[in-house]
Amino acid sequence: MSEARQILVTSALPYANGSIHLGHMLEYIQTDMWVRFQKLRGNQCVYVCADDAHGSAIMLRAEKEGITPEQLIANVQAEHSADFADFLVDFDNFHSTHSEENRHFAGLIYTRLRDAGHIATRSVTQYFDPEKGMFLADRFIKGTCPKCGAEDQYGDNCEKCGATYEPTELKDPRSAISGATPVLRESKHFFFKLPDFEAMLKEWTRSGALQESVANKIAEWLDAGLQEWDISRDAPYFGFEIPDEPGKYFYVWLDAPVGYMASFANLCKRRPELDFDAFWGKDSEAELYHFIGKDIINFHALFWPAMLEGAGYRKPTALNVHGYLTVNGQKMSKSRGTFIKARTYLEHLNPEYLRYYYASKLSRGVDDLDLNLEDFVQKVNSDLVGKVVNIASRCAGFIHKGNGGVLVEANPEPELWAAFQNAAPSIAEAYEARDFARAMREIMALADRANAWIADKAPWALNKQEGKQAEVQAICALGVNLFRQLVILLKPVLPKLAEATEAFLNVAPLTWADLATPLANHPLNAFTPLMTRIEPAKIEAMVEASKEDLAAAETGSSPKQGNGELLKEPLAPQINFDAFAAVDLRIALIEKAELVEGAEKLLRLTLDIGDEKRNVFSGIKSAYPNPAELEGRLTLYVANLAPRKMKFGVSEGMVLAAGPGGKEIFLLSPDAGAKPGQRVM
Repeated sequence: MSEARQILVTSALPYANGSIHLGHMLEYIQTDMWVRFQKLRGNQCVYVCADDAHGSAIMLRAEKEGITPEQLIANVQAEHSADFADFLVDFDNFHSTHSEENRHFAGLIYTRLRDAGHIATRSVTQYFDPEKGMFLADRFIKGTCPKCGAEDQYGDNCEKCGATYEPTELKDPRSAISGATPVLRESKHFFFKLPDFEAMLKEWTRSGALQESVANKIAEWLDAGLQEWDISRDAPYFGFEIPDEPGKYFYVWLDAPVGYMASFANLCKRRPELDFDAFWGKDSEAELYHFIGKDIINFHALFWPAMLEGAGYRKPTALNVHGYLTVNGQKMSKSRGTFIKARTYLEHLNPEYLRYYYASKLSRGVDDLDLNLEDFVQKVNSDLVGKVVNIASRCAGFIHKGNGGVLVEANPEPELWAAFQNAAPSIAEAYEARDFARAMREIMALADRANAWIADKAPWALNKQEGKQAEVQAICALGVNLFRQLVILLKPVLPKLAEATEAFLNVAPLTWADLATPLANHPLNAFTPLMTRIEPAKIEAMVEASKEDLAAAETGSSPKQGNGELLKEPLAPQINFDAFAAVDLRIALIEKAELVEGAEKLLRLTLDIGDEKRNVFSGIKSAYPNPAELEGRLTLYVANLAPRKMKFGVSEGMVLAAGPGGKEIFLLSPDAGAKPGQRVM
C-alpha cells in the first residue's frame, strides 16, 4: 500500500451573524464526506474551520441586542457547532477568527507584506454617518437610483434596473443605520498591491489548482487588470487593529482566510504530532484544499494566494468550488417555507437523508444543486431503505433463526463477489475526484445486483424446503457480506448507518481495507431496523415550520421600508368560512410576563385560559420593554394553534396584537367583564 498522504482541508468560514441553513450545509457536508473518505483510506487528513467573527454587521447587531460582540459571537458559535455536530460534520477543530492565533497570523502576514513593499496608503473619500460617528460601507447607504429613479436602493447597485454606481451618485442618500444624511469625509486607507502578483497568479490559476470554468472566470479578471485591494476600515469596527496604526482595522476579508491557519495552529497545540510548518511552510509537501462556494472565488483564487506568496507561505494545492442550492427548482424562499434552517431540518428528519441526497447530486463542477423535496423522499426511500438496508433485513433473520446468529463461511456466487471487488477502485476514484454522484450511482448499481441475486435465490422459499438449510445460510452469508461491502463504500456519506452496521456485524470500525476480505464463521448481534422511510408528512411539517420560523422572526418588526413608505404586500390566498370558524379564540389572563434571555424580540407569557395554563412566546418586546406592565391584563388568544418548538422552548398558541411595529404594537384586549377561558369565536 502507498504511503499515507498528509492532507489539510478547510471549508469557507460561516459568518457569525446568523443561523446555518441547508444552503450552507451543502458545503460542509460535501467537505466532510471527502475528509471521511480520506481517513477511511488511511490517510492523515485534518479538517479545520472557524466562525468568521469580525465586521461592522456583527458590531451593529450586538449593539442592537444590547450585548457585546464577544457575547454575540460566542452564542452563534455554540449554535453553529451544535448544528454541524448533529449533521455529522466532524471537524478536527472549529475555531473563531476572533482569536489570538488569528491576531498573530493576520498581523504577521500584514507586516511581512508591508516590509516587502506590497502595502500602499492613500486617502479615500467616503460617506460618514454623523449620528453614529462611523464611515458607512456601501450596504449601509440607501437612496434613489441615479439611473432609473427607484427609491430605497443600496449604495452600489439598483435591484430594480440592475445598474451599478458609486455611493456618491445616489440621490437623497441616507444612512441605513441611523437614517441620518451622510456627509463625505476623507480617511487614510491601506491597500494590498495585488498587481505585484499578477504573473504568479496567471501561472498558479492555470496550474490545475482550479476547475476549468473557475480558471476561465479568473482569467477574465486577470486580463482586465488587477486593482489594489482596500484592506482597512476605520474605527468603530469589530476586528483586529492594524499593527502600528491606531484606529485602523483589518477589513474582515483580510483576516477571514487567515482563520484557516489560525484554526490549524490552535489544533497543533493540542495534537503534538501535527507540525504547523509541515502544512503551511513555503516548502511544504502536504496537500492543502479549500472547499468554497462560487461567490467567493475572487478572495480565494486571487487575494489569498497572493497574500500567502508575499508573506512566505505555501499556496493551496487546489480550490474545490461548488454552486448554489436551490429548492424545488427555485431560490430558497422564506414565504414558501423552502428557506430551511439546519436546526429546523434536524427537528424533523434524519441528517443522513440529506447527506445521501447531496452526495447523489454533487459532481466535480460548479453547477447549482437542486433539492427537489419530492425527489428527495423518493430517492432516499428507494436507495437507502429499499435497496441497501433491505439486503440486511432480508438475510439477518434466517442467520439468527437457522444458525444461532453465526455467519457461515460461504461464497455461493464468486462472480458477484468479484464484481463488488472490481468496482471499488472506480468508486474510490470518484470519491477522490469529488464526483460523489458517480460514486453513488456505482454503489447503487451494486445494490441492485445484490438484491436481484437474493430475489432470484429466494431464501425465504428455500427455507421451507427439506434439506435446504445449508444453502439458505450460504445465500444469506453472502448477502450480509455484500451489505457490509456497500456500507463500507457508503461510510463517508452515512457514518451513523455505518456505526449501527458495525454494531450489528459485531466488528471494529470498518475501513476501506476491509473490502478485501469477507466475514466468515462470525457471530452477529441482533438485527434492528437500520433506517426508516421518510414520511411525506415530515417534509410538509418541516416546510410549515420554516414558514412559522419566518413569522416568528418577523413578529414585532415594522412593515415600513427605510423611507417610511409601507411595503406593498400581496394578499394571502383566500380561505373558506369553515377554515376561519375553526379558530378557537379565547380570553386569556396574562399571569406572568418575562424577558427571554438571548432573544431580541420575544417575551415569555404565562396565560390563564380558565381551566389550564399555557406558555406562549410573543414578539412584542419592542413595545413592552418592561414586561411586568402586562401582568394582570386580559388579551385575545388563539387556543387551538398547534404547539411549536422554538429555540427557547415550546410556544402553545398565539396572542393577538396589532400595529405598525416597533414601539407601536398593541395587544388586543376584550371588552370589560370578560373572563379567562371565555370563547370569543
